[in-house]
Amino acid sequence: MTVSVSPPADPPLGRLHARRLREIHRSAGWPCGDAIEIDLLSAGLIERVRSLHGHETLRLTDAGIAHVATALVFNRAALSRHEALVEQVAREMMRAGRIAWRGLSLRARLSEGVNGEKPRWCVARPDVFSIRNTSVEAYAQPIVHEVKVNRADLLSDLRKPDKRAAYLDLGGECWYVLGCNAKGQPIGEPDEIPVECGVLVAHQGRLVVARAAVHRALPRLPFAVWMALAK
Repeated sequence: MTVSVSPPADPPLGRLHARRLREIHRSAGWPCGDAIEIDLLSAGLIERVRSLHGHETLRLTDAGIAHVATALVFNRAALSRHEALVEQVAREMMRAGRIAWRGLSLRARLSEGVNGEKPRWCVARPDVFSIRNTSVEAYAQPIVHEVKVNRADLLSDLRKPDKRAAYLDLGGECWYVLGCNAKGQPIGEPDEIPVECGVLVAHQGRLVVARAAVHRALPRLPFAVWMALAK
C-alpha cells in the first residue's frame, strides 16, 4: 500500500518577516540563522549567495521584493487610518473646550524611589494629550488618548504595563480609542482593556463611549510637562 505524503504548507508570514526582509534589503545581507530566516528561505523570498571568497550572504528574490512592496502599501494604509483617527480625537477635544496636542514627548514617572532606589522614569508619546482651556492649573484636567486601528498593535500595546503607567502618570484620565476592522467590528473589546482606562470606539464617523475612564484628580502638572506644551 502506497501512502502519499503532502509537503508541509508554507509557514504564515507576519510583520516580523516583513521587517526582516526590509533589514536584509537595506544591509549587507549577513545571515542570522534563526527561525524567521528559515521561513523566508522556505517561502522563496530570500536566497543565499556565496561570494568568490566563500562568504555567504542573503538577498531578496523578486518574490521577496514584491512581498515588501505589498507590506509597505498595507503599512501606509494603516498609518493613514491611524492619523485620521488621531485628528478626529484631537478635534473632538477642541470642540469640548480643550487644548489638544499630537505627537508630544513627555517625561513620566513610572515608580517612586523607595529604600534608597532611584525613581524610574520614561519618555511617553501619547497620540493625543489635552488639557482644559483654563488659566487655573488645578482645573487643567489632563487627558491622554491612545489610538489603535490594528488589533495586533493593540495586543502588543497591552503587553506594555510601563507604557500604560506612564500615561496614567501624565493624565487624570487615560482612554484607548479603537478603530474597526474591514467588517465594521471594533478591533478589541472593553474587557480586554485594563479597567483603569476608558474605551472609545470609532464607529461610522463617531466616537462612542464603550466604557468610561476612571477619573483621578491631579492637583498640578509637572514643570517638565508645561515646558513641553509651551515648546
